[in-house]
Amino acid sequence: MKAKNRLTGFLVLLLLLLGGSVMVLPFLWMVLTSFKPFPELFELRFLPREPTLENYRVVLGETGFMRWFGNSLLVASLTTLSVLFFDSLAGYTLARLRFPGKNLVFILILSTLMVPTEMLVIPWYVMSAEKGWINTYWGLLFPGLITAFGVFLMRQFFETLPQDLFDAGRMDGLSEFGVFWRIGLPLVRPALAALGIFTFLGNWNAFLWPLIVVQTPEMRTLPVGIALFSGEAGTAWNLIMAASSLAVLPVLLVFFFFQRQIIEGVVLTGVKG
Repeated sequence: MKAKNRLTGFLVLLLLLLGGSVMVLPFLWMVLTSFKPFPELFELRFLPREPTLENYRVVLGETGFMRWFGNSLLVASLTTLSVLFFDSLAGYTLARLRFPGKNLVFILILSTLMVPTEMLVIPWYVMSAEKGWINTYWGLLFPGLITAFGVFLMRQFFETLPQDLFDAGRMDGLSEFGVFWRIGLPLVRPALAALGIFTFLGNWNAFLWPLIVVQTPEMRTLPVGIALFSGEAGTAWNLIMAASSLAVLPVLLVFFFFQRQIIEGVVLTGVKG
């Protein structure tokens, strides 16, 4: 029996190693290629023969990379803060307050999850054109300021909290917003952490809507800027890989510092109900 368990464990470990290699090798190839001079791109070598930082100097100094990076950081940060506040506020309202039509409102919010983003792009663009939001930061921001998934997630978490805690806060003289802010939010920090991380990563990697609403190079976000830069760079894959390596760095940092919250969030979003 022990021998069978060891064999099973070995096979599982082997499969995990193979799967990890399949995922890691393309990323490793991207990073190593970013250090290669142009003539080495067409050599059948995995490691650079003469590593250089010139590719990074060109990307950072001769393109709009830093402006694209700043745009993405601004959009991802502001949308994340907005989602954390408004989604948690809406989730608390739907979970803890009683008012006519509450269940209908929740169902309508959930129903928007079934609408593909591609179907919303045209209404968003028409509204942006009418309001003068084309090629503005507000135009980039408004579709992601509140999310149906975040409202659903926060509602589920607020419903798991004991009602006595909220009643005690009201008896102590807290307003309803005070109960939400001082009692509710501290108790759902794992959900807030998970929602914040997923929202930031989603907006950092957003491509379709920024591609449509942005018209000038100065307003491009990082995914759009790199995609268009790839067309301009042609076969200069060393420059494209350098830009891509820099773009993925914040995502790796977020995962490195918040990996416990990410794993916990994945588990919690799968079991809360």
